[in-house]
This record gives sequence, C-alpha cells and structure tokens, in this order.
Amino acid sequence: MTLLTPLRKLSLLACLALSPLVGAKTLEVKTETGTIQVKTVAEGLQNLWGMAFLPDGRMLVTERAGRMRIVSADGTVGAPLAGLPDIYAHGQGGLLDVVLAPDFATSKRIYFSYSEPGTGGNSTAVSYATLAGDKLEKVTRVFSQQPKIDSSAHFGSRLVWAPDGTLFITLGDRYSQKDKAQTLDNHQGKVVRINADGTVPADNPYVKTAGALPEIWSYGHRNMQGAAINPITKKLWTGEHGPQGGDELNIDEAGKNYGWPVITYGENYGGGKIGEGTHKEGMEQPVYKWVPSIATAGFIFYTGDKFPQWKNNILLTSLREQTLVRLTLDGDKITGEERLLKKELGQRFRSVVQGPDGLIYVVSDESKAKIYQLSPQ
Repeated sequence: MTLLTPLRKLSLLACLALSPLVGAKTLEVKTETGTIQVKTVAEGLQNLWGMAFLPDGRMLVTERAGRMRIVSADGTVGAPLAGLPDIYAHGQGGLLDVVLAPDFATSKRIYFSYSEPGTGGNSTAVSYATLAGDKLEKVTRVFSQQPKIDSSAHFGSRLVWAPDGTLFITLGDRYSQKDKAQTLDNHQGKVVRINADGTVPADNPYVKTAGALPEIWSYGHRNMQGAAINPITKKLWTGEHGPQGGDELNIDEAGKNYGWPVITYGENYGGGKIGEGTHKEGMEQPVYKWVPSIATAGFIFYTGDKFPQWKNNILLTSLREQTLVRLTLDGDKITGEERLLKKELGQRFRSVVQGPDGLIYVVSDESKAKIYQLSPQ
C-alpha cells in the first residue's frame, strides 16, 4: 500500500461555505482532530466512477471507459471482468455506478448502471449479474431510460437501495432535453424507483396516472450524480449539478417537482437567465445549494466510529473544486460546511465510500485515477 508522500498529513482547516444555506446562515465548522492520514490504496486506473466493497474487503470498481475490476485489499488491480453488456462509452457516458444486492451474501448478485446504445441513440440502463470469479454471469437488464436520444451528456446516475428493498435510480435530463424534466411521459431528469427484479412498486406515485411512466418517483431534476439514504430519517437525499452554479442537495420525496429548468440558482453557460427565477409555487427548494458550482458528485452519510465527530454527517465529493465536503446536520437542515483535502491531491473526486473498517475511501475521475483511504491521525 503506497503512502501519498512520506505519510503525508493534510490539515483539516475549513474554508467558508461558498453559498449560504437556503433560508438560513451556514456556519463554518472545523474538525477538531487536526489532521488526517491519506494513503493511496490503488492506482493505474482510469476515470473511476463507482465503487462497492465486497464482504471479503476487496473493492469492486467501475471505469467509465467500460471496464469493471476487482481491487484487492493490498491495492492489486485485477483484470477487467468479462461479461458486461454493450456500453456507449463517450463523453459523460460509459460504465457508471455499481452496488451489491442486499442479499449478495447468498445471491452473489451485483447491480450496475451504464449508458446503453440502441435505436434512437443511447440512455441510462441498469442491469444485474452474478459475480463469478473473474466474470459476470446471467446479466439481466432491469431498467432502460426512455426515450433514447443521441447525446453524450447527463446520464446520472446513482443506485441506492431503499430500506424496503426497492432500488432508486437517478437519471439526467440528457442536456438537450431539459424541458422534458417537467413532463411525466419520459424518464429524463427523473428519479425512478423499481423492485429488484425490474417490476414497478405498486405504491409509486404515478402508477395510476394516465400518460405517466410508472417508474417515476420524482421529477424536475437536471443531472444527479449523488444519492444516499439518510440513516436516521430513512429518506432519500439526492445531489445534482447546476448549470454554471446552483448545484443542489435535495430531500427527494415521492411525487414532488424539484423545479428544473423552470427554477434554478444557476445560469446559462456564458451567462443568461434560465427559466422563471429561483422560486415557484408547487416546486421544491433545495436543502442546500452552491453558487458558484463545485460540481457535486457522489456522497454518503458517515455512520462509522473512526471519525466520531463526523457521525451522521454528509461527506460529498467535488469534481470542480477537487475537494471532499463535510456537511453537518440538525435534522433535515444543513448547519455547517467544511472543505477537506482542498485540492492538495489535485484530483477530481467522483465517489466516496465508507469501508467495512469504518475508514473513508475516495475515488478520482482522472485519466490516471486513484483510490485513496482517509484515516484519523
């Protein structure tokens, strides 16, 4: 296991939040432990996107170019697993998130999202497969975003298991199709919820709505690349990229409209207003926002014991700012923000995972990507 420079210690000095909490003032918070230790666990990878720990401590990782690998606890990078379906690996598309099935111990089943080529273009899809040594077997598609379009942008997509065993999938608006985020006859700019076998839960909000796709859970989203279940409230939280500002964290609830592109705190690239402003009746406000954008990606609620002060805090990765953001909470409200790592590593962070050891693992979306381990000093 390689150390990042001789046992490099990184200061946890916080910087002020770039955006005030919606409706309140955000406070600066600081980690009292002073320093953390950062180790490079693995390297020699490319544009990492998702990561999941296997029960034996090995790491299952996805590379956007269309490769899935197993990385051993000592950092040895395995060969690409055989058996993946056809993947559209261009632009923001490729092999995306990966999670273990809740019954993985017996089923050996994993679920993964990817950009799927097909008639009319491409779209985000989700399949499951049985992990069998160095290959995937019994690959079965359980969801495909409709309609497919010719685009290389805004695929989403995070996979999150709900406490009831259903699967949440976050889906982008595909960039050129942003207005469709406000209509229910498509999957663009939506969170969808399915059963593990791909069927539609009977209590989804639009199951009985004429003309609506029954998988839809919520709508009015732009490009969600982060999602997690709050361990205390059991509610789904999602994070999405804003356009040149206006990155959002939302508590994502059934049947609600989160506003895009009618309301937003961002603006067009190069300047210019989008939609009708920042508020509109019947559309949800974010729990938290960043203006200017930090390019939010994956996040978790930390539940381990190695960083006691971080218990039930949000740890969120940033691509643009190359930082790990810690957010403190009081119920459903964000009360403070701290920037960790703050560009010292020079890497765009895509995903963060809590390991079975209670430590924090962060992966980078770079042509020479790495997996980092964070531990208290």
